[in-house]
Amino acid sequence: MIELGSSNSASIKNDVLSGLTVALALVPEAVAFAFVAGVDPLVGLYAAFMVGLITAVIGGRPGMISGATGALAVVMVALVADHGVEYLFATVVLMGILQVLAGVFRLGKFIRIVPHPVMLGFVNGLAIVIFLAQIQSFQLDDGNWMATDALLIMAGLIALTMGIIHFLPKITTAVPSSLVAIVVVTLLAVVFGLDTRSVGDIAGIAGGLPEFHLPVVPFSLETLKIIFPYSLVLAAIGLIESLLTLRLIDEVTETRGQSNRECVGQGVANIATGFFGGMGGCAMIGQSMININSGGRGRLSGITAALALLGFILFASSLIEMIPLAALVGVMFIVVIGTFEWSSFRIMNKVPKMDAFIIVLVSGVTVASDLAMAVVVGVIVSALAFAWNHAKHVRVVKQEGRSNSTLYKVYGPLFFASTSEFVENFKPADDLNDVVIDFANSKVVDHSGIAALDTLAERYASSGKTLHLIHLSADCKALLTKAGDMVEVNVVEDPKYFVADDALA
Repeated sequence: MIELGSSNSASIKNDVLSGLTVALALVPEAVAFAFVAGVDPLVGLYAAFMVGLITAVIGGRPGMISGATGALAVVMVALVADHGVEYLFATVVLMGILQVLAGVFRLGKFIRIVPHPVMLGFVNGLAIVIFLAQIQSFQLDDGNWMATDALLIMAGLIALTMGIIHFLPKITTAVPSSLVAIVVVTLLAVVFGLDTRSVGDIAGIAGGLPEFHLPVVPFSLETLKIIFPYSLVLAAIGLIESLLTLRLIDEVTETRGQSNRECVGQGVANIATGFFGGMGGCAMIGQSMININSGGRGRLSGITAALALLGFILFASSLIEMIPLAALVGVMFIVVIGTFEWSSFRIMNKVPKMDAFIIVLVSGVTVASDLAMAVVVGVIVSALAFAWNHAKHVRVVKQEGRSNSTLYKVYGPLFFASTSEFVENFKPADDLNDVVIDFANSKVVDHSGIAALDTLAERYASSGKTLHLIHLSADCKALLTKAGDMVEVNVVEDPKYFVADDALA
């Protein structure tokens, strides 16, 4: 059963009004991203409508807004330029199928391995990207800056928009401050005839209902070779951005979304939009934050945003085209301020240096490359740093054991980064005939650990000595048993004559 939101009338009102605010902000974004991808503006608008509607209905995070995004658009540029828009539609369909499979196989849970410093770098980098994306609003079509008078008017309207959004909630929260700001600035521009750019100056948004359309591409292995690499990259970027945005909204709202359900929702949405002439999409952190900050918490907010966007396309394109870009830029600047984790500056000297480096690294890669690459780099660097730090924790203590044996007690995990130091602690020539390694305070974690034990076994066997492993945990025993002949140790279970006295020393 799909829940549109709380039955509370105030929540329903907040969802509807915040959805209308989001719809206004979606228009220039969708048009701009369509231009980035090299397709018609309606291709971006249809994607924003269909992806937004479907994910709002069946996705795993109520209140999260999805649509056409820049992170996906930049990947589509080469495909559209080399093969045309029909190949893009086919790619989006395959992208959706891959995302559905990710949800079915419950791959969404792996978002939990993203460390907190990577999350901080992600939101900071994305805030910078959103800010930089607004700069083009101050430029003419030829790339030159506006005239001084036009810049001053635009700056004034942006400041007015931001002022209304900031101060209105102190007076009343009956309506979203972002919506009020857009309406007030639009009326001001129209009544006084201010010479400032509007949505209509970017492109016309009038159109009809999206129609079902099979991508006109050859159904052949050659086509699959062309679209599959793009589909895989787009699916990965879309899911990473969506799931990280889901986690961010979880933290802001102190609720929990469903990552695997969101994967399926994103996939179904992209399959549909590919068959209805859309460029595909994923979660949008900027619009999602507008929605959350405006009071939108339920599915109704996303549904309202999508249907309102369709209404703009069908019936109110002339009115929407009157909205000054300055009003929407002001809204996005407020989003930038709210999205950026300003506390990250304060904690730089209080967290480990590696964590601080990862925050900066992920932010930089997000701006310079794309979100997916930034997150992958951040996770890899975090994992390597973790492995390096824990490699120092392995410690081997040599003692004289009972029953004429040499006892080694191991402390810390035995895995790929710690095996070299582990092996260096054993001197077969100096040990007695029976050698016991006690794993009561250690674990064999991976294949590298197994290989290290095999190396020791061979060394002791060549010296005519017997090696025993005792006090292995159940999962360690299972790992070594599965390895079979890979580990040539004499005893993997605790020998009875050693179990009699656990201390062995």
